[in-house]
Amino acid sequence: MTATTHTVTTQGAEGATTTQSAEGAATTHGAGDAARTYEVRTYGCQMNVHDSERLSGLLEDAGYVRAAEGDTPDVVVFNTCAVRENADNRLYGNLGHLRPVKMARKGMQIAVGGCLAQKDQGEIVRKAPWVDVVFGTHNIGSLPVLLERARIAEEAQVEIKESLETFPSTLPSRRESAYAAWVAISVGCNNTCTFCIVPSLRGKEKDRRPGDILNEVRTLVDQGVLEITLLGQNVNTYGVEFGDRLAFGKLLRACGDVEGLERVRFTSPHPAAFTDDVIAAMAETPNVMHQLHMPLQSGSDRVLKAMRRSYRSERYLGIIERVRAAMPDAAISTDIIVGFPGETEEDFQQTLEVVRQSRFANAFTFQYSIRPGTPAATMDDQVPKAVVQERYERLVALQEEISWEENRKQVGRTLEVLVAEGEGRKDDATRRLSGRAADNRLVHVAAADARPGDMVTVEVTYAAPHHLVADKVLSVRRTRAGDAWETRQAAPQRGNAVSLGMPAIGRPAPLPAEPPACSAL
Repeated sequence: MTATTHTVTTQGAEGATTTQSAEGAATTHGAGDAARTYEVRTYGCQMNVHDSERLSGLLEDAGYVRAAEGDTPDVVVFNTCAVRENADNRLYGNLGHLRPVKMARKGMQIAVGGCLAQKDQGEIVRKAPWVDVVFGTHNIGSLPVLLERARIAEEAQVEIKESLETFPSTLPSRRESAYAAWVAISVGCNNTCTFCIVPSLRGKEKDRRPGDILNEVRTLVDQGVLEITLLGQNVNTYGVEFGDRLAFGKLLRACGDVEGLERVRFTSPHPAAFTDDVIAAMAETPNVMHQLHMPLQSGSDRVLKAMRRSYRSERYLGIIERVRAAMPDAAISTDIIVGFPGETEEDFQQTLEVVRQSRFANAFTFQYSIRPGTPAATMDDQVPKAVVQERYERLVALQEEISWEENRKQVGRTLEVLVAEGEGRKDDATRRLSGRAADNRLVHVAAADARPGDMVTVEVTYAAPHHLVADKVLSVRRTRAGDAWETRQAAPQRGNAVSLGMPAIGRPAPLPAEPPACSAL
């Protein structure tokens, strides 16, 4: 397959609302034909998950339907990550597996988007010429049109734009959750961390206007959503584009005025920009949860400087101290990189000490891996793999001990749990429900007459390092969110939804494939 390449530099149209063109919507299939099916495969951070919800919404607005589980779809879309070292191999391996499937299925199309597409551009079609469409992080709204162009021209379409075309949250969406949603308040990043390629792929920070964000939140609540998570690469720098450094705290307080919104979270803040007005907003706004995920990356000031992280361990610990002074029940989690170039045993010991002092509820821990295109990739003193592995295991063991100690403090306490769908992999076997407490701890609950989206008040009876068990159910509160979930089960939702689903935080895997958020790395 030959390729038509469009690499375009555009002026971002921040806040603009875009209607899908007739070309994308009208020609996906004929009036008498069966609807074409699709599948979106997502890798990476919450922003990618958010974008995948938009891609699904765009395709459904254009007449596609989601493929049933186990069926081969007519269109497969890969929404890729470029943060991890093995991201390239993972994509091309998956594309290789799909090649014989596509050759055997007439009319099947494959599209690649996301950060890796923004980085590799036309190289993807050169390496995998059976790919039909390549699109970047700035023009996800173009997907239906590009698929149709590729079908008509019978050649690959590669379209990469160098600045944001339309803010993703203005696009149609197919949300996975009836009760919880992501709301993107900004995209892009103005930092220059030496280990991170995201700013070069997502661009400079672009902020939505507060009124647009709050309108989306109100719409979600009207649809039954009880919990929203405000999302940004550096969520607490929100307002930098329109010159209000207190904008994020104001936004949290404004969310507190939305009737029917029970839980507000945000991810991920940058320690250098974390201000006391945000702590006050968290403590004083009843529906803002006392939960904070704040990346540490390293406890060594020398390593933080080499990473170009514009804070030091003293500042980080000071933020935690002030958060806990204002909210003694706050659960704090973090991200940590082990084995950054030049990291010594002394540096690593300093990280362990910060972890001991911080008493994190949980931590996402990562072994440093070279990311081509980042300054750290060419730094001297790359740490040997065996050393990184040994340090990683020590860090995980320490954090496991702390997590268990902190969770044991919850035994006997009464918690309100938002029942979730898909949080407990063994729920069917154990006959339990699972969900999240206000502080985002995972709780497995004894069987009760509750639906996803309902609230269950429980007493914690057992603690493990990465979850709680509550065998005493004190009450069940049926909610609008539960009603919305029940309605969706009866008639699955198709397109025209707003925003997204619930984050998952659990035990860090020995070798995690992807970070929880771009801002984490």
